[in-house]
Amino acid sequence: MKRSDCGKNIQELSDDENSALKINAGKESKLKNSDGFSGYLEKKRRKLTLQDYIDGIASGDRVILGRALTLIESKRSDDNKLSKAIINSCLPRSGNSIRIGITGVPGAGKSTFIESFGLYLISLGKKVAVMAVDPSSSKSGGSLMGDKTRMERLSGMKDVFIRPSATSGFLGGVNRATREAIILTEASGYDVILIETVGVGQSEILVHSMVDFFLLLQISGAGDELQGIKKGIMEMADGIAVTKADGDNIQKAELCRKEIETALHYTLNYDRDWSVPVLTLSAYENRSIDKVWEMISRHTGIMKKNGRFDQKRKDQIGEWLKSAIVQSLENEFHNSPKIIKVIDRYRSEVLSGKLSPAAAVEELINLFRDDK
Repeated sequence: MKRSDCGKNIQELSDDENSALKINAGKESKLKNSDGFSGYLEKKRRKLTLQDYIDGIASGDRVILGRALTLIESKRSDDNKLSKAIINSCLPRSGNSIRIGITGVPGAGKSTFIESFGLYLISLGKKVAVMAVDPSSSKSGGSLMGDKTRMERLSGMKDVFIRPSATSGFLGGVNRATREAIILTEASGYDVILIETVGVGQSEILVHSMVDFFLLLQISGAGDELQGIKKGIMEMADGIAVTKADGDNIQKAELCRKEIETALHYTLNYDRDWSVPVLTLSAYENRSIDKVWEMISRHTGIMKKNGRFDQKRKDQIGEWLKSAIVQSLENEFHNSPKIIKVIDRYRSEVLSGKLSPAAAVEELINLFRDDK
């Protein structure tokens, strides 16, 4: 959508009375005349048009950015219509950040590292956005909500935006919401996007599919079983950092670093231009945090020079398109009145052994097609 088109039907594309984002306000005033705490409350409460969202995001307004992210997570059809218009308007201003995925074994101190790293980036004049990917967050509440309260120094900085995990209970929904959140934060002027994984397995694979650099945090003395959880992730990592290299743990951290370097010789290297570095650092003592950024900057420079950076971005967009098609068709299937009417019967027949899953799928798909 071109900016010149943004004013078209703006009033129609606004939060309606039933939207989860709509809070009854008193006397409304224009956003540009709002200031201080009263302005903050006014922006949190008032009904926003498409143009309000576009202007607010472009100006770096964190309140409006937060409301836009809530909107894209909504399951209401009216909210989805507005969120799509916002995403389309923000696309031309997106893509200029460095997207960094951060994962690690339990106890590696991800939130402590993110705060130290974020503060370092702020000292360089960067604007930093932090978000999480957690498919279970609708059940567990996610970890970043708690981490936000622990990252007190970082969350208080004016050039930082911290967003708890998207609250969809399934991976496809988190996939879409996180990718769209990246677009909005980039359009709002954030230079570095930090995406934390929560848990292990699918969330790490998902984050890897949407970032430019994937950082794995390890700790010494975690035990073979615990470290083994991450062995499959090592091949995905662009860089590895052994955390908590301070006090009596410095020598253990250095030994762990050497062991990881040895292990990397037995993993596949997908890029001949880049050998995965292994660092030791202490977020507590704020030591070697700068080396992480140097590593990421060096990787970015190499990838841009050999064309892999742009190609990877294009491949990620292609994967996003494929997953969006699958999710859209799946939603349409499950919301079909004919399917809703018979799905429980087919499930019972499959569970009782009267019908095979393949046969049930074939009949259900045919029924769905007949409904078109």
